[in-house]
Amino acid sequence: MGKNQHVVPKEDKWAIKGEGNEKYTKITNTQKEAIDIAREIAKNQQSELVVHRKNGTIRDKDSYGNDPRDIKG
Repeated sequence: MGKNQHVVPKEDKWAIKGEGNEKYTKITNTQKEAIDIAREIAKNQQSELVVHRKNGTIRDKDSYGNDPRDIKG
């Protein structure tokens, strides 16, 4: 399982940052563009996508890894 990918505000743009990384993976003009790129990274790394609002709080989370909840029916 890879690092969770965070979409965070960066001045007047949006950035993708792997959890625990000091540097941004990519900076984009729109949140949507950052989410799309971060989603692909999270899928490839089987990790989580965490989307933040402009104020830094978490807006949404999506898991693309092994979900610890057993929801088989």
